Amino acid sequence: MIDEKNNEALSAREKYQSKVEKAQDYIERFDILETITNVGNDEVFTPRNTVDMILDSLPEEVWHNPNYKWLNPATKTGIFEREIALRLDKGLEEIIPDKEFRRKHILTQMIFAIGQTKFTANVARRTLYYCSQANKKCDGIKAKDGHYVNGYAIGNGSWFQDEEGNIKTPRLEHKFEDSRGRSIPKDCPEEEKKKYSCKYCGIRADSKYNDPNQREKYAYEFLHVEEQNLLWYLQDLFFEGDKSMKFDIIIGNPPYQLTDGGGMNGISAKPIYHLFVDQAIALNPKFLCMIIPSRWMTGGKGLDYFREKCLKDTRFSMVHDFENDKEIFPSADIGGGVMYFLWQRNHNDMLDYFVHKEGKIVHDKRYLSTGESIIIRDTFASRIVSKIDHKNSFSSIVSSRKPFDFGADIFKTSPEFFSERKDEKHSIKFYGWDGVPTVKYIENDKIKNKKLSGAFKVFISKTGDPYFRMGRTNKQILRMPFIGLQDTACSETYLCIGEYDSDSIPKAIIKYISTKFFRFLVLQKKKTQNVSKDVFEFVPLLDFSNNSVINWEKSISCINNQLYSIYGLSEEEQNYIEDLIDDFKNGA
Repeated sequence: MIDEKNNEALSAREKYQSKVEKAQDYIERFDILETITNVGNDEVFTPRNTVDMILDSLPEEVWHNPNYKWLNPATKTGIFEREIALRLDKGLEEIIPDKEFRRKHILTQMIFAIGQTKFTANVARRTLYYCSQANKKCDGIKAKDGHYVNGYAIGNGSWFQDEEGNIKTPRLEHKFEDSRGRSIPKDCPEEEKKKYSCKYCGIRADSKYNDPNQREKYAYEFLHVEEQNLLWYLQDLFFEGDKSMKFDIIIGNPPYQLTDGGGMNGISAKPIYHLFVDQAIALNPKFLCMIIPSRWMTGGKGLDYFREKCLKDTRFSMVHDFENDKEIFPSADIGGGVMYFLWQRNHNDMLDYFVHKEGKIVHDKRYLSTGESIIIRDTFASRIVSKIDHKNSFSSIVSSRKPFDFGADIFKTSPEFFSERKDEKHSIKFYGWDGVPTVKYIENDKIKNKKLSGAFKVFISKTGDPYFRMGRTNKQILRMPFIGLQDTACSETYLCIGEYDSDSIPKAIIKYISTKFFRFLVLQKKKTQNVSKDVFEFVPLLDFSNNSVINWEKSISCINNQLYSIYGLSEEEQNYIEDLIDDFKNGA
């Protein structure tokens, strides 16, 4: 009989948690999953401590029910499956006393997953089944030290009929269509592929994800099935078509984005994590628990409809929101924070909202919706915003991106438009980016929006506070704006604010932007470095003339205090803003 003492994946935790006293002990005991680093932000691997926090959010009863079916729809390392199995092994001891039978039941009847890629499916099987082939038996070949040379699966490969077990290798392909729903032809020329995108995840046919030389297609199985057919597909995949089977608990850390090749330098990111949440909810499990970026709370690229749905969904019962993503993913670079949530099918009430900030946790009982168009994560901030009438919003005088229809890379793509010096042909001063903030002069006839270029306005950088990503509590939020004089224009590196006949109103606007009051309100919608028209939604548009109730000739701090008084902010609320927002620094 084969000695399986060292072949029990479910017993691994004791080794991983042992104190490291000698180098040899470390080599034998360390958790190899902790050594895997992220391969970009498309796929963010989950540290074990983070997995433990997420599993702790589930009700205690899930660990004592042997009938529940668990699904991770996009597994990477198998760490979720391993930690779930360990907890179930302990939680089911009294219900299924026989250790061997209990562990076999957990792995064969309870835990299911789909690999994010072919590679991650193998890694996850190696983690959970002790071998990347779930049905691999020991071949009996031993080394001189007595160890078996070739690996074999838990239960000596007898627990599963095939090599995948309950962790399936993805097999679906992208389905590319044009804007009219016509499928991409097999002989489509390379230059035409950009006209076709996947109907499920939205990537273009000319993207790196559709490279025929690439082994992985990133056509995530969970997304590339019609919502109404997903349950049937999973029943066929895992249960041989048994239509009575369903999943009780869906859990995991889905892929966050697809780098779709657009944007400056061909780099852009299409969020897809919300699609996993949508599909999971459509399966109507008892519990759904996932960790995702927090950016969806303020909307953005493809996320507005998802945010609106979530605002109305009272089945969210718990949210843990981390403003600094490094607290959860030390080696990733996500931006805007991360959150994990618990969604319960039978919940219809307020949720427990936990904000994690600088090592402190603030708990509140609330609904996701607080009457605003976004989710204001900070309850205290929500109270302040509710006092301010912003129906007439400052965003109405802010341009959309590309105010003059020039991309951020215009200096590289069209250098012939520009001159280093002003002359009769190049009389319009042009602000852009060429590795650093750069000023040149553009040909007069290249400017389309001549009215705006000929007016006084305010320029503000499309990227925010340079200190924003350093995990600091205090922030500047924006970069220092400056006046755009007549005959000036810019690339999409900047946004334009207003359009005036003199510089008096732009001067007042710059003082307004410089107040902590203004930038605090911007912060409620600005959760990444990016500055767009929308982030100014909560800022009220004021009268910047000499007849205003605000004396724009006063210092910035005096104007700030006038704003506190006008909107009736308490001393506590004023102190909250003062502590949170920094004064502008020179060069910011």
